[in-house]
Amino acid sequence: MANAKPPPRRAGGGRGGDPEEPPRRRSTLQSVIYWTLVAGVWGLIFMVAFFAVFSVDLPDTSKLYQVKRQPSISYLDRSGGLVAVRGSQYAPPVDLDKLPPYVPKAFVAIEDRWFYWHFGFNPWGIVRSQVYDWTHHGAGPLRGGSTITQQLARNLFLTPNQTYRRKAQELILAIWLEAKFSKKQILELYLNRVYFGAGAYGIEAASERYFGKPASQLSIGEAALLAGLMKGPSRYSPVAATDRAERRTTIVLDEMYRIHAITAAQRDQALHTPVRVNPVLANQRAQYFTDWVDDQVRKLVGEPTEDLVVETTLDLPLQAAAEAAVQKGVEAAQSQGVKQSALISLDSEGRVRAYVGGVNYLQSQFDRATSARRQAGSSWKPFVYLTAMEAGRTPDTPVVDEPITIGNWSPRNYTGQYLGPITLEIALKESINTVAARLASEVGTSNVAATAHRLGIVSPIQLDPSMALGAVEVSPMEMAQAYVPFSNGGIFARGYGIERIRTASGRVLYDHNVGLPAPRQVIGQPALSYMIRMMRQVIASGTGTRAAVKGYDLAGKTGTTSDYRDAWFIGYTGGFVTAVWVGKDDNTPMRKVTGGGPPAGIWHAYMAEALPRLKTAGIPGAEAPQAETPDMLSQIINGASGLLNGDHEAEGPGPQSQTRPQPDEAPH
Repeated sequence: MANAKPPPRRAGGGRGGDPEEPPRRRSTLQSVIYWTLVAGVWGLIFMVAFFAVFSVDLPDTSKLYQVKRQPSISYLDRSGGLVAVRGSQYAPPVDLDKLPPYVPKAFVAIEDRWFYWHFGFNPWGIVRSQVYDWTHHGAGPLRGGSTITQQLARNLFLTPNQTYRRKAQELILAIWLEAKFSKKQILELYLNRVYFGAGAYGIEAASERYFGKPASQLSIGEAALLAGLMKGPSRYSPVAATDRAERRTTIVLDEMYRIHAITAAQRDQALHTPVRVNPVLANQRAQYFTDWVDDQVRKLVGEPTEDLVVETTLDLPLQAAAEAAVQKGVEAAQSQGVKQSALISLDSEGRVRAYVGGVNYLQSQFDRATSARRQAGSSWKPFVYLTAMEAGRTPDTPVVDEPITIGNWSPRNYTGQYLGPITLEIALKESINTVAARLASEVGTSNVAATAHRLGIVSPIQLDPSMALGAVEVSPMEMAQAYVPFSNGGIFARGYGIERIRTASGRVLYDHNVGLPAPRQVIGQPALSYMIRMMRQVIASGTGTRAAVKGYDLAGKTGTTSDYRDAWFIGYTGGFVTAVWVGKDDNTPMRKVTGGGPPAGIWHAYMAEALPRLKTAGIPGAEAPQAETPDMLSQIINGASGLLNGDHEAEGPGPQSQTRPQPDEAPH
């Protein structure tokens, strides 16, 4: 045994053991199955983790059919016409089967072409949106790629915040919706709950809001327009962005043809058939006014908990005339640097009958009728003259137009010339600066301020001598309501726009006439008749002749501030006042724009339309105006004004004797 030899090693054998077997390789099929199982396991782990993480704070889906919305507020004009609707508007849900087939297809075509084939989400759409988000990091909100089901999930349960967590929850809820509802039910829910802009939720409300008819009567073009709004209700609004909305509608029609929802002939017919938006919405009448009263509603009745109806004082035909006059007047005066305007009309009790806060609400929502404070210029002078009339002067009181210095202030007339001995009536109608300054000094600027506050000015009034020429910042609303007593027999009237607020069911929450204080006389006789007499002459033969409307008893006053930064015309007839302002928002000068120019022109254009509708009587508190032949002095004055200014204006800062700026020295 000791001499026994060990067995020979086998070829390929390992040291100290049996020879090694060659490794066995998997077939291609086995590799595919193996890695598929591995990927599946990890995918399952990922999905479990995904749902575990993002399902923690999912919203309660049991409230699927509960609608939470801000109550709507409908604003009516004095005759019951619809002015505007603010807040949310819902309509009863519409049955998908009662809509023309092309209506839901329009939304599928532009929003989710694969709607009927996916299970709540479109992987390819998600990939595309992620690639965009990664390549445009920080360039704006995350891109969509959401399906109709995902959009519905977001609208029903989630916030619009563009975050990855919200997107993940949106996907989870979309899968849940697909498992619970049929495609038809999902599409029906979507159309009935999505936001279409202009306060309208759901296709029925949108159809009524934009086109004034039920969704069952939508045309192909109208359906395409509504579907196009889904990309951005504000950006593609047919009211605020007509051209953009038209281009978007064309894209929708092309997509509808692409998926065979409509024929080529139907597409071409829709492209050549204008879509007419509801006139009330399209015209956007009285949007500044609606903003103004909308703020007041909550102060009067609190935050609404149900739909409200607000009956306003506005007169829509007058409003339309006012907006047209302002737009045309500013356009005509653009070469003179006029950029903006405001117009306010009040009746004898302070009811706002027309309210224009700017030239174009869509371009600028800043309300110049009540929010802006601009210098009044010589439209302030009636308060000076009224104070003087109440102190014993009359229109025939003689005065002298001559150089004057009050303290270190030396006001000058626009022409640099002086008329010498004249009457107060001539001084007011020609808006003589030196006389107004002397008059205010004699009666006391504090008394002038008290008069202005008594009539309706609410802004602070500085008491420097320059106040006499309108170095006071006021709003058009203040000036209009302060002129109302000149038009209604001397009775105070605060401007207001709301008559009643009631619920949609008819329960009255506020009534302006309940608890109304007794009328208060703020101008007595003979001062009232004196003022009417003098202010009639401003229009008849003074600085405001451009405002005249033949056949009507009218009175008023022009106003222009230093360097032509502001220009006014405020005029009235029996129980009706209109104030017009023009200028620039940045308070830079216009080019020699006077109150007797564009403002008086706008006033004339508007009042020529308004007066026949108003059927007003003569101005109460004074004798009816008599047709008179101007005296020789008036003819000389008017002729000089015409030669120097091309009309009866004599406005502007004129030369100044002091070095400091005088923003109050324009005569009109």
